[in-house]
Amino acid sequence: MGLRSAWKQMSWLYYQYLLITALYMLEPWERTVFNSLLISVAGMAVYTGYVFMPQHIMAILHY
Repeated sequence: MGLRSAWKQMSWLYYQYLLITALYMLEPWERTVFNSLLISVAGMAVYTGYVFMPQHIMAILHY
């Protein structure tokens, strides 16, 4: 799989993301704000899971 086909696949996936979430109707700056917020929330969720899940798992296994 060459670089061109990988780029084409990523472009197709991004286009599908725009269609599914209806972001294609937004202005580019609105799309950027939405994507920034989405990435921030997802990052905070991953961080919270990484920090607190081991404590919860250990508490569950303790019983």
